Amino acid sequence: MIITRSPLRITLGGGGTDLRSYYKDHGGVLIAAAIDKYVYVTVMRPFVEGIFLKYSKLEHVEKADEVQHPIIREAIRMLGFRTPQVEITTLADIPAGTGLGSSGSFTTALLKALYAHRRRLLHPTELAELACEIEIDRLGEPIGKQDPYIAACGGVTCLTFNQDGKVEACPLKIGMDRLFDLEENLLLFFTGFSRSASAVLGDQKTRTEWADEEMLQNLHYVKELGLRSRRALEDGKPALFGELMHEHWEHKKRRSPGMSNPQIDEWYELARKHGAVGGKLVGAGGGGFLLFYTEDHAPLRAAMRKAGLEEVRFRFDFEGTKVLFG
Repeated sequence: MIITRSPLRITLGGGGTDLRSYYKDHGGVLIAAAIDKYVYVTVMRPFVEGIFLKYSKLEHVEKADEVQHPIIREAIRMLGFRTPQVEITTLADIPAGTGLGSSGSFTTALLKALYAHRRRLLHPTELAELACEIEIDRLGEPIGKQDPYIAACGGVTCLTFNQDGKVEACPLKIGMDRLFDLEENLLLFFTGFSRSASAVLGDQKTRTEWADEEMLQNLHYVKELGLRSRRALEDGKPALFGELMHEHWEHKKRRSPGMSNPQIDEWYELARKHGAVGGKLVGAGGGGFLLFYTEDHAPLRAAMRKAGLEEVRFRFDFEGTKVLFG
């Protein structure tokens, strides 16, 4: 039996510039952090031939082409199982569709487990690229590259997306004391809404491919905010980073009418009145988690609790996708 885990992530700046529709012409930059909330995958050989899957559904099929779960189907095809005899189970700390990059985390954990089952180790960037191949190239999802990369690499990382599709992953140059302070001052609250990232990002992808000037200028500016956020963190100016988060959210909301809603806007303004320097919805938008930067925790926590939002406390993960057993 092989057991793997892959961290979920929060985006700290530059989100949206990791889509191919943007970076192929302009290059992209963003900052993201892996957190200690995980997707787990187990792979084992069952007693009888066939493919046995246990996720939110149960599947028992004979061939890869019969698998309903698209990511698992493409992963099995990628590895070229001639006579499939495999059992795959997946679990997660937090449900999918909440903006924390769960599909990228799942795909990296799955590939890590399947390749470990074949006794092959993958470098984190190789693992991330294979995951991108499945989700973006084979399945045609209108998503970016950040999720598999931050899941595979872990840490608090600056990702640079070159026009040729290559990705550079560089950990931020921040001492552990500052990292712990950043960790303490980032508060994450679940809105209760879930959404499809593909639905929200599809509009951005289409407008970018059509060279919509408003969308392009928005993404150019958000990319610059990502670079400024990196400098603020590396220069020891966390309050400035918080202000840049707020600026980022104001620009992010303009990309799509589905990015926010009146209830989310109300919660955001409530947080700003109770100590949040800045914040934003994590992920594509439309629901999921609100992330805030504050150095005055108690008033913000009390206000969000009174509003009915549940806080999810986290730590940064510096290990990335890894084999736990096997």
